[in-house]
Parts: sequence; C-alpha cells; structure tokens
Amino acid sequence: MGAATQPFLLRKGRNRLIPDTNSKYQQQLPAKSHELVNDAIRFPRVLVIGPDGNQLGVMSSRDAQMKANDLGLDLYCVAPNAETPVCKILDYSKYRYEQKRKERESRKNQKTVEIKEIQLTPQISLHDLEIKARAASRFLEEGNRVRARVMFRGRQLTHIEVGEETLNKFIELVSENGELEKPAVLDGKWLNATIVPKKKKQGGKVDAKDEE
Repeated sequence: MGAATQPFLLRKGRNRLIPDTNSKYQQQLPAKSHELVNDAIRFPRVLVIGPDGNQLGVMSSRDAQMKANDLGLDLYCVAPNAETPVCKILDYSKYRYEQKRKERESRKNQKTVEIKEIQLTPQISLHDLEIKARAASRFLEEGNRVRARVMFRGRQLTHIEVGEETLNKFIELVSENGELEKPAVLDGKWLNATIVPKKKKQGGKVDAKDEE
C-alpha cells in the first residue's frame, strides 16, 4: 500500500503510528471514546484476525500491535467482552469512514412518520367528506398516521351520535388504506380517532390467520 492511500505511516525508530497527511480518509473523526484501537488495547492475550479475515491466532496485545504496524494498519478490538478479546487488523480510518457513510445513508432512508390531522364536523356534506377521505388516504399510503377529529359546537354535543356516524363513514371511506388504531374518544368538544396505515399482505396472499 503506497503512502498516497494508506492512512498511517510507521515512524522509523518508534513503535507507534502517525497520520499520513496524503490519506483521503485523514479527515475522519478520531476513534470513539469507547472503542479500543492500537495502544488502547492492553489485554494480556487477544485473538487476532488478519485484514483478509483469516485468524492469525492468540497472542499478546503487543505482538498483535506489531503485526498491525508491519502491515501499516491498525489494531481494532471488535469484541472486547469475549472470553479472549477479538482484535482485527484493519485500516481504522477507512473503517470509520465507511461506518459514517453507512450511518448517513441509513438516516437518509429512514422515513419520519407524521400524524396528519383531518378535521370534520357532524353535519359535513358527503362531497366534502369524500374530499377529506381522499386526502387522508394519501397520507396513509405514504405511511403516516391520521388523526380524525369531529368538532361539536353548542347544542351539537347533545347529539354526539351524529358525529359518530360521520366519523364511522369517514373511517369506512379510508378503509382500503387504513384501519382504526383504537376506539374513538370524546375529549371535550372533540371526538378523536387515530387511523394507522393498513399492513399490506405480501404477494397479495391472505394470511391463514386472516382467513379464520
């Protein structure tokens, strides 16, 4: 490995590694405080795995470090709590670089589930109810939860059953994409219900449990 690609060089006359400023991984953060790398590894005996994945056997930490130094690489403890701690010889800066990249990609691919609120009235027209149901269906298809809220005004609270009918009709309209998480709850002048995305069956097949 040439000086242009390896992240560490062994300084002549000293048994330690110094950063190679030509390394493309040099911008990486230092080792995490809980990770054991190079001189921080002080177990009497460790099982060493080479850079190719093959076991090099059990040896002292010092001998393992010397093997890593000879290869211009680092000694990284991958299993410090094992009966015989396991260490791997690798390019630690490159390893950290790849870990950070994977973490960034994982965060990018994670979808944030939101709760979308849909407000209804007890005597909403069927046309308006269908429009709100279509909007809720889109939210559910995107993996979000929907909180449907029926608001009662004045004497409407004496006829809660009208609002319940409206809410039930709304839930029926979105039933292809969502299902009621739990029974609706009356909170003051609001009748609230949370609808969650319906789990899609793989391959269009119905589970045996669903058929029962």
